Amino acid sequence: MRQKYRPRPLSALAAAFLLAVAQLATAPDSRGQGAANRADQRRSEAATPRTPLPPEAVTSHNIDIGGQNLAFTARAGAVRLVDAGSGSPQADIAYVAFERADAGDAAQRPITFALNGGPGAASGFLDVGAMGPWRLSMEGAALAPSAAPVTTANAETWLPFTDLVFLDPPGTGFTRVLSDSDDVRRHFYSVSGDIDILAVTIRKWLEQHNRLASPKFIVGESYGGFRAPKIAHVLQETENVGVNGIAMLSPVIDFSWFEGTTPLTRVALLPAMTAVARGVSDRKSLADVETYASGEYLSDLLKGPRTKEAVDRLSTKVAGFLGLDRALVARLAGRVDADTFLRERNRAQARVGSMYDGTITALDPNPDAAESHWSDPFLDGLRAPIASAMTDITVNRLHWPVGDLRYEILNNQVVRQWNWDRGRRTNEALGDLRHALALDPKMRVLVMSGITDLITSYFGAKLLIDQLPAYGDARRVRFQAVPGGHMFYSRDDSRASLRDAGRELIEGRHEGE
Repeated sequence: MRQKYRPRPLSALAAAFLLAVAQLATAPDSRGQGAANRADQRRSEAATPRTPLPPEAVTSHNIDIGGQNLAFTARAGAVRLVDAGSGSPQADIAYVAFERADAGDAAQRPITFALNGGPGAASGFLDVGAMGPWRLSMEGAALAPSAAPVTTANAETWLPFTDLVFLDPPGTGFTRVLSDSDDVRRHFYSVSGDIDILAVTIRKWLEQHNRLASPKFIVGESYGGFRAPKIAHVLQETENVGVNGIAMLSPVIDFSWFEGTTPLTRVALLPAMTAVARGVSDRKSLADVETYASGEYLSDLLKGPRTKEAVDRLSTKVAGFLGLDRALVARLAGRVDADTFLRERNRAQARVGSMYDGTITALDPNPDAAESHWSDPFLDGLRAPIASAMTDITVNRLHWPVGDLRYEILNNQVVRQWNWDRGRRTNEALGDLRHALALDPKMRVLVMSGITDLITSYFGAKLLIDQLPAYGDARRVRFQAVPGGHMFYSRDDSRASLRDAGRELIEGRHEGE
């Protein structure tokens, strides 16, 4: 997505969770772009030895949560993927897993597989940010590359009600591609290939650790939320593994809704920008803008920018909601994109805002420029601390000897090489969610979004989820908007809400029961 103002330089943009990425390596080679990307790929691989990852390391741990001791076993290792015909190794998919040590028969306990997005993002965000036994602060002074990667016991860990496995797809974390084949790599870095190998990895992990009888859940954030229903669908129909439920956090459900300049894209984004402008974190405070966005706003957008009366109404209303100059909004025909909103909202203070949480700002490196290119204050501020924390946990606490391998928290090369099949905006996961829910009447779904997320807006996710049939019990699919942005779990209150909603999903309860 390219709009008037670009909030990040190309390298950071390509590493972002899912949107506003650079031109992909799958584009035609007519100008040498494909050759350049292959050269980048070769340089990257030259620095990454194709050596197998070490055997699984198993350690025992205890943490104190609210005065209660939680004992658990940690596993750090890799699932080996091989060619079905020749048996030659293709990849070692790295994981860290945590299992309760005092909760009865492991084969009967719930097991949850967690994935982040990108593509090209490792699972460290969900691990030390939200669900794992140790947590890294992600607020205030912690939002800086120089912040100390010190973790503490996570009071909101999901371990009391489910065992956890955090997976890192090829190109992320410590996962290593072992094959020399270009075809293998193209398969790994594609929408369909990525889903296939993650489904196989989950099935093999369950087999190797005697957990096929356990209730199984998938949690995916951002592009991981796009992955989750697709993985569940493939597990059901190809790998012969049933999934009891999925959680989609800040998900991109349909790329055509979250990108571009269509009326639906505008409708989806307006409430989130209004939340930033008003400084509110309660969705009830946005009832008026939600009603306007899905009613008069959509109606006037559909009339088109050549209809003066509609543009006049849009300009007045949108300027009021967003706190922007009406003349600016009028020049944009009432169609304000997130980049322009963040730039103009913070220009007088010489600051720039985050697409991942519009309430978070940083100094503008070019405050006097008509346009500015900046690193995202939220996402880019967290990269180094999270990667360092994951390296420290994996190597020093879990004693998995990965040598001098670097933990890839956000990998630019993966995004540049990604194959979106017929184009990114043709991809959607709502159809897979429909099929998975229809096939298994016991399957449950949680969709949770941050109110001030300008990447995958909460209102867009809600409108899409509302298109699902009831499938018997409408409570099987739950949507919840919480304070915060894309990584809403950075906030203590929203992380607690996520834990509580996750417990309800896994225990099969509904709110209020």
